[in-house]
Amino acid sequence: MLAAILILLLTLFIIFYISTKEPHSDEEDSEDLNKNPQMKKLWSLAQTAMRERKPLKAEKVLLTILKFDEKNAAAYNRLGILYAREKHFKEAIECFEIAQSLDNNASSLHNVGLIYLETGKYEKAEMAFAQAIELEGDQPGRYIAHAKALEKLGQRNKAIEQLETAYSLNPTTVILRHMLELYENNNDEEGVANTKRRIEELQAARAAKAEKEKKAASNSGQAKREARRTAKVAAKTARQDARAQKAAQRAAAKTARQDAKKVAKKPTATKPKTNSKLDKKKKII
Repeated sequence: MLAAILILLLTLFIIFYISTKEPHSDEEDSEDLNKNPQMKKLWSLAQTAMRERKPLKAEKVLLTILKFDEKNAAAYNRLGILYAREKHFKEAIECFEIAQSLDNNASSLHNVGLIYLETGKYEKAEMAFAQAIELEGDQPGRYIAHAKALEKLGQRNKAIEQLETAYSLNPTTVILRHMLELYENNNDEEGVANTKRRIEELQAARAAKAEKEKKAASNSGQAKREARRTAKVAAKTARQDARAQKAAQRAAAKTARQDAKKVAKKPTATKPKTNSKLDKKKKII
């Protein structure tokens, strides 16, 4: 009896500890990996292999990372994504669950929910998506996935509510088309009509916005071209004025030089010559 109580207390402690851990993203985990040069290199190799669709190489590198760091939630999460791509759902779920036990974050819950949804375990999928939303409620994709699980469970009204929340976070026609499909599956003619109207209104609003932005860009371009033309005309006028001013200065300088030469060539005034004999007669008289 005492042993059973101790086990129960230990279980409650583990659950409480996991639920109170602060969630963080794969990017933060990768930052921790980057502190070690060797791990940084391995992490880079794994990411490259996954981008290049080389599953065997990616798996080998991720398993090597886990060999050095067996409690790395990010590596388990990536490995789960890799297995899910290869349709190894059992292994994928196992990796996501391990990642979740190591780090209680929305990404792992969402990923495992997608696997449950893919494999027809809709109740587990719904629970996983709901928990992911509790941890991270500002991602439209979480609500869309949750709506899919609820739809599979026959809870179409709740699914619509989730899609409405997703739409409020990111109003797109994609989300509205999900709603439209749900209304059509539920034979809700009013819902179908309203959703079609909303799609048309959103498309019209976006078309008007695009046209306005295009016109604004065109006006901006025209204004810039006009400004460039005005600047060119002003620059040309300034150059013409400068040339005219220089020509006037050269003409004035030339005139001044000519005047100076004329002054230099003009003869100086001399005393008139006198007749000495006449002067003498005047003196005698």
